[in-house]
Amino acid sequence: MAKAKTVFYCTECGNETIKWQGRCPACGAWNSIVEHEAAPKVTGGKNRGGLNLQKQGSTRIADIDTTAEARFVTGFGELDRVLGGGAVEGSLVLVGGAPGIGKSTLLLQMCGHIAASRKVLYVTGEESGRQLKMRAERLGVSDGELYVLVETNLGDILDNISKADPDVVIIDSIQTLYNESIDSSAGSVAQVKDCTMSLMQIAKNNGITIFIVGHVNKEGSIAGPKVLEHMVDCVLYFEGDQNAAYRILRAAKNRFGSTNEIGVFEMLDKGLAEVPNPSEMLLSGRLENAPGTCVTCVMEGTRPILAEIQALITPTSYNVPRRTSSGVDYNRAALLLAVLEKRGGLKMSASDAYINVVGGLDLNEPAADLATILAVASSYVDKPIGDDVVAIGEVGLTGEIRSVSFINQRISEVHRLGFKKCIVPMSGKTQYIVPKGLKLIEVKSLRDALAGAIGAKRES
Repeated sequence: MAKAKTVFYCTECGNETIKWQGRCPACGAWNSIVEHEAAPKVTGGKNRGGLNLQKQGSTRIADIDTTAEARFVTGFGELDRVLGGGAVEGSLVLVGGAPGIGKSTLLLQMCGHIAASRKVLYVTGEESGRQLKMRAERLGVSDGELYVLVETNLGDILDNISKADPDVVIIDSIQTLYNESIDSSAGSVAQVKDCTMSLMQIAKNNGITIFIVGHVNKEGSIAGPKVLEHMVDCVLYFEGDQNAAYRILRAAKNRFGSTNEIGVFEMLDKGLAEVPNPSEMLLSGRLENAPGTCVTCVMEGTRPILAEIQALITPTSYNVPRRTSSGVDYNRAALLLAVLEKRGGLKMSASDAYINVVGGLDLNEPAADLATILAVASSYVDKPIGDDVVAIGEVGLTGEIRSVSFINQRISEVHRLGFKKCIVPMSGKTQYIVPKGLKLIEVKSLRDALAGAIGAKRES
């Protein structure tokens, strides 16, 4: 009997190689090369999942009809925002997140909303039908065209999809599915890749919207090959602490919209509830006149969000001062501390620095630089900035304060939430639109910002 052909490829980037290597030559990841059986050739117009592959000739792009690409609302405004305005018919959406974060809860509640107008098939391989029913009753999901299939065999699932002809399919989860023609266990690299490919073909050929639940590994990425993310249309990550009430839905990939949008949810006893105004949520519980805190405004897609940055500066008892940051990139925080010492005159090299963003939000844009430095300086001199002050601006290595994008949208959000002062970069070509009742404090350098916010003086 001929030996089955095998291939090696990287689980991080999907690069195939002819032999095993300790390090992937494409992405440089270590111990990511795995071996699996090569897919057999497809003959007779069908693949291993039993799908009819329609042969089509080339078409001039001007003749392609795009009016058929319709969207439908999911019942969650926050989810619709992240998807780009609603779910697209015939799309394949991957929802990833840590176990217990609320992925299945979100999709089951979504099914309760759309089942009133569309036929939904919920395929579960992790729960029994009784368990799913009990969870649906707790979430208030009981009516509509919602059907449940407890199955893990890919062939049987595809047959049921063909017979039921649903509009929306939920797969919970992709790691439990298996194809009988592949000699490996469910959840392996080969099984996950093959099952996702079959689901993608049935979604495109029949116009069915499919949501796939995918678990994440200890590094925080979708378990399975990285090519899994390349095959789907949208990759959504459900983030948050299981012990905290709030969850953040973020798009890592979206062929039909922006990848910078986020949706905020709150976990309650009866399921997930939308948080339409996350700025108020992130700013709730602030102490009055507390040193070491400053508010900034960041853009998540088209949505301005106000976030509180806290800092704690204490004299160090070590030879090398300790640096800890949560929500702010560690390297960026170290850079800002160096700028503050060199250009601001505050001796940070003799102090431990702890920086945190309240609410678990990750601030990745440079607009939060100024607020981070002001929070650190406020804690260093033990003097509050003020509860009605917001700081927006990028800080350069020479201590200059640079302008950021969408500044007028940020200023409008600052005024809407009742703040009275906003520290912004000195206006150059940008024309600020100042709402009535809001005072803009324009600064050109870091020393100007420190003097205007807390009156910090240079140490000798």
